[in-house]
Amino acid sequence: MTGYAVATRESSAGTLTVELKSVNSRFLDLQFRINDDLRAVEPALREAIMGRISRGKVECRVSFGRKTATGASQALNAGVLDALAKMQQQVRAQFAEAAPLSVNEVLRWPGVIEDAEIAQDALQADVQATVSQALDAFVDSRAREGAALQTMLLSRVDDLEAIVARLTPMIPQAIAQFQQKATDRMKEALGIASQNGSGTPATLSREEALERIRQEVTLYGIRIDVAEELSRLSTHLTETRHILKKGGQVGKRLDFMMQELNREANTVGSKAALKELSDGSMAMKLLIEQMREQVQNLE
Repeated sequence: MTGYAVATRESSAGTLTVELKSVNSRFLDLQFRINDDLRAVEPALREAIMGRISRGKVECRVSFGRKTATGASQALNAGVLDALAKMQQQVRAQFAEAAPLSVNEVLRWPGVIEDAEIAQDALQADVQATVSQALDAFVDSRAREGAALQTMLLSRVDDLEAIVARLTPMIPQAIAQFQQKATDRMKEALGIASQNGSGTPATLSREEALERIRQEVTLYGIRIDVAEELSRLSTHLTETRHILKKGGQVGKRLDFMMQELNREANTVGSKAALKELSDGSMAMKLLIEQMREQVQNLE
């Protein structure tokens, strides 16, 4: 599920910024972009995020901008000064006329002035507090998107239930219609029509022919009967609606329901004996595919 949040905290040492963003993914994939000063807090960040989020490709950016150093937070590096004095002595021993370094040149020498060390404990505490603030906003943004997805998915469930309700009464009519057609055709093929004055001799006795017709028509009726598949579709849709309204971490359960719905819709299409059933199966599969694409975004 997509989401975005950013939180900023000001401290005496500088400005701390935590940014969270995610895109759709079936699993949890964490990526961190962190300043070198804050590498030590990555395990704590990972644990905090995994405690609140279970799905999505999540990128966490943590940046820290030091404030401009003031006199109180600066100090001279005695080691660098000693080394610089020794180097100056060595140079002037070789070149007596060389001018000594000025105060300005000494202060501009790399490493002579060093900033006071930032208290790592305080910095890590600030990071955790800022991450917690960002996570709250991040979860809220994903919850809003989840509510919108729930509305869309429930709408598709309504559409699927309407199709099932429309197709279900057609099944007995379709079976009766095709059984009658099959009976007429097989009577003609088996010579029963000759008993009605066609002049063609019967190849089987009437009783044998009628028994064979009953067997074939019964088998054909079983093959085209999709009442059971429509009933299972209705049951799966009821469960899908229940899962969506219950909330929580529903992504994997809905993944399974989409597989079951698609299986039943495919069976209805493969056994369809009427154009209306075939069209209904296609419409259901399109709706289920729309749902499946969005279900993969849910936790």
